[in-house]
Amino acid sequence: MAYFSLILDVLNSEIMKKYTILLAFAVLFMAVSCEYFNFGDTDGDDELTTAEIIEGLKKALEIGTDSSALKLSALNGYYLDALVRIPLPDEAVSIRNKINGNNTLATISELVGLEEAFENVVLYVNRAAEDAANEAGPIFKGVITSLTIEQGWDILNGVVPGDNTKAGEFDSTAATQFFKLRTYDALTDLYAPKIDVSLSKDIVGNVSAYDAWNTVTTKYNNFIGRTDVIAAIQIAELFGQNLNLPDAIETDIGVFSTQKALNGLFFKVGEQEKKIRKNPFEWALNIIQKVFGYIQEHWDEYTGGE
Repeated sequence: MAYFSLILDVLNSEIMKKYTILLAFAVLFMAVSCEYFNFGDTDGDDELTTAEIIEGLKKALEIGTDSSALKLSALNGYYLDALVRIPLPDEAVSIRNKINGNNTLATISELVGLEEAFENVVLYVNRAAEDAANEAGPIFKGVITSLTIEQGWDILNGVVPGDNTKAGEFDSTAATQFFKLRTYDALTDLYAPKIDVSLSKDIVGNVSAYDAWNTVTTKYNNFIGRTDVIAAIQIAELFGQNLNLPDAIETDIGVFSTQKALNGLFFKVGEQEKKIRKNPFEWALNIIQKVFGYIQEHWDEYTGGE
């Protein structure tokens, strides 16, 4: 068991060599033990310096965030992924459900195209998020560059830098939570204009996500003012069904879309982080031979000859 434990420890460290970018993932997403290694600044070719480890961590973070952004920026990256798909705003969901819960109102909604307009917003907003995801990578890189050595070590060991609420607990999404805790507001400020541009782009024909949302709000405002709708609401109230439908839809679709798009992006980064922590060897096959040679060379040193 000690032999295989040593293999794991060496592998998790060796893959952080500054020129082995892909393999840097493995150390980032494993709980690193310092028991067998000298991680100080050393001139030995076979030793890892702190600078090399943190540089490897930064490269790994770049790859992880770029990979997540790339997946989301693909066609249907948001729209067909149930875990990150951007829904209608809660206000619109509530209104839609109340309307569809009443047979008369549901028929009128279908007739005037309100139901179709609701569904179009979901498609167009997700398309806009997919378009904006292309711009996420460079934003993350600025944050990664400023990562300190102390923060890097915390992340390597499953600790969220600056977060004392989970002291002693290993967080399998420590890197992801670090981004979200420290950069969410700044990323929102930077990302919002990009989402806004994407929402303004023509998605299908000459229709943008903003156009689709304006269609919903306009159709709803006209819908709620119709005499047949007013009568249906009054009849529903007589039978104890108080719909409480608002006079207008107020949600800022730009703010809503930005928040949901970023939440989806962080979710994907965290998903990738957990995947690599679970199976770092998938990223390290081309260094196994070197690791075994390293272990044989230093076995007595690490184990005391056991």
